[in-house]
Amino acid sequence: MSAPVVLVPGLGLGPESYARTVEHLATPYHVVTLPGYGEPAGAREDLHPQALAVALADKIRDRAVLVGHSASCQIVVEAAVRYPELAHALVLVAPTGDARMSSWVDRAVRWLGSAVPDSPKLIRTVTPQYVRTTLPAIARAGEAARHHDLADVISRVKVPVLIVRGRHDLLSTAEWAERLAELSRGEARTLETGAHMPIATNGPELAALIERAAALPSDS
Repeated sequence: MSAPVVLVPGLGLGPESYARTVEHLATPYHVVTLPGYGEPAGAREDLHPQALAVALADKIRDRAVLVGHSASCQIVVEAAVRYPELAHALVLVAPTGDARMSSWVDRAVRWLGSAVPDSPKLIRTVTPQYVRTTLPAIARAGEAARHHDLADVISRVKVPVLIVRGRHDLLSTAEWAERLAELSRGEARTLETGAHMPIATNGPELAALIERAAALPSDS
């Protein structure tokens, strides 16, 4: 029997960001939103990935494949390290968290370069999600994620890890994906198309990879 799937939206995004992926999933799934990641945040809420990992764990009912996108990959990895009993496997889609790419200017340039190959139609899809999460929450969560070193944490994950990125993604580079795969003893996969939004642009391919992770034996 396949494990269930828990999907966490990327920074500022909501459940609908996964629409083109989940429509191809046969495995039961649940999308979990968090402050800064689909939900607005209170002024005093801690938006660091470590704190949000605790909030994520509180919303997971069963051992599951944990799927993160972009900055939420940092939350998913923290949750798998802190609560290994909740993680069947990890699928990290376009993960950020490279401490060597820490300046806002560098990230902005790379984000714009990655956005160009993606369909302009995505603008109409993501804008309402950003509005719902609110720009202050997105900025605070993004700043917290910017100082989180994913490479320093991922080596402590004990379950199978798959890193997936689009060929034109400048934020989550092939070098970064391979580094994470090596540190986690996992696998890196670069899709032939897409950039930083494979969850929307490569739904069937990504769903198939998630299904594969869900079908892994529980003692892997």
